[in-house]
Amino acid sequence: MNTPPSPSAAERTDGSSVRIGALVPLTRPGWVEAGRHLLAGLEWGVRDVNDSGGIGGRPLELVVRDTAADPQRAAAAVDELARMGVAALAGEYHSVVARAAAARADALGLPFLCSSAVLDALTDRPTEWVARLAPAQSHGWQIYADFLLGAGHSRIAVAAQPSVYWASGTRILRDCLAARGGTVVELDMSELDPAAVCDQLVENRATALLLLAGHPEPAVSIVKSVRHDQRLAEILIGAPAGQPEFTEWAKSLGDDGTAIPFLRYLPERLSPLGARVRTALRERLGEAPSFVAFEGYDTVAVLADVLGSHGVDRARVAGSWPRVAVEGTRGRIQFSRTPGISVWQWAWAPVQVVDRDPAEPGRFRVLHTG
Repeated sequence: MNTPPSPSAAERTDGSSVRIGALVPLTRPGWVEAGRHLLAGLEWGVRDVNDSGGIGGRPLELVVRDTAADPQRAAAAVDELARMGVAALAGEYHSVVARAAAARADALGLPFLCSSAVLDALTDRPTEWVARLAPAQSHGWQIYADFLLGAGHSRIAVAAQPSVYWASGTRILRDCLAARGGTVVELDMSELDPAAVCDQLVENRATALLLLAGHPEPAVSIVKSVRHDQRLAEILIGAPAGQPEFTEWAKSLGDDGTAIPFLRYLPERLSPLGARVRTALRERLGEAPSFVAFEGYDTVAVLADVLGSHGVDRARVAGSWPRVAVEGTRGRIQFSRTPGISVWQWAWAPVQVVDRDPAEPGRFRVLHTG
């Protein structure tokens, strides 16, 4: 692996901290609640590492930068963190933002462990510098398509906003459904309002509507319109990207936000480590931690293991991805080369299709597992 000349934390011998750069959406238009959960997981992971002696006796330090769901801002943050001498990058939730960060990290020779973004094409070319914990979109969304077909839905409409991420999701769903006789109708949310979406659903005789659109808007308005249109009383609303996972969704929609299946990356039962971390994160967040918080914790667990075993030289960190074997909160984490994926990939984190229980909106029902 060719190592571009760049600042590195490798030569420090003064006992200073080992620093990891963290990319997190903490302000709008980023998904702030997801960012808060991701950061909580990252921070708790750092606390656990330091309580256990740090990295070779040196404290682990998180240097946080807010991406605000802006790819250019994320790329600039990668440049800044590289100059600061961080040993590695962690985090990011939004796929398009993570893609910009991964491209810049690859160019600079800075190891990046992506926590949550799922876009298959996280980089344009195969790279040794980037690894990912979240399942690739093609894996998770195929499981979601299997769920839809198993529940008897083959005429699917997607309310989609213009985005590489949403376009990729639409393509995955269309390919999966077409292979088994299903159809996908795309409703362009740059041209339609929620009332027009309802009319299109009736006209196309769709039995399910998937929200490939941002939260809170236009997703919340679409749900309200569909839920209160008597013509659509039997239609399933789905949100594969996970919008209903967070409490903000429940607060915005109340009972209208229940029974909307989404993808969640958690096992049926957490390990003892996972259960301990869940308790700690619940206390820290003041609410049940989402799967994104566990992704944050697992990111630090992997990086701490790598840094402790291989040192803080960036090339050695990136070269260690294929040798990782770490017990995370959701299973044993190992990276491999996966067909069609340009980064080192954990294949795979557990995948569930869940929804909020109409009888108890604070409780999740597991509908399908991948």
